[in-house]
Amino acid sequence: MEDLGLLIIRVVVGALFIGHGAQKLFGWFGGYGLKGTGDWLVSIGLKPGVTMALFAGLGEFVGGILFILGLLTPLAAVLLAGTMLVAIVKVHGANGLWVTQNGYEYNLTLIAVAIGIALIGPGQYALDALLW
Repeated sequence: MEDLGLLIIRVVVGALFIGHGAQKLFGWFGGYGLKGTGDWLVSIGLKPGVTMALFAGLGEFVGGILFILGLLTPLAAVLLAGTMLVAIVKVHGANGLWVTQNGYEYNLTLIAVAIGIALIGPGQYALDALLW
């Protein structure tokens, strides 16, 4: 049952990250694409904006795919946690913990999930289980 639980966590969290990455990279799901996201990133001090949007989008998109597959899970966790850490430092941290005040509660939860899965392993329903 633990392996099924890990799979459910990986699929849900990974799919949400893929969606956020697709917003940044392609403008899907109501996102602004590289140019729009890049312009916003410049406005909060992250330059060059389009390059930073590309890095953030790829981190979320590729990290989400790897997380779902349970492939290179520690790398997936670093990609996902890294993008959330930047979000905390540059966007949400000054607002406090609670998401109701645009705080970092959600970002911190995602970091905990990604690092937690990396530390305990992705379970048997993962490509890592077949490869290692």
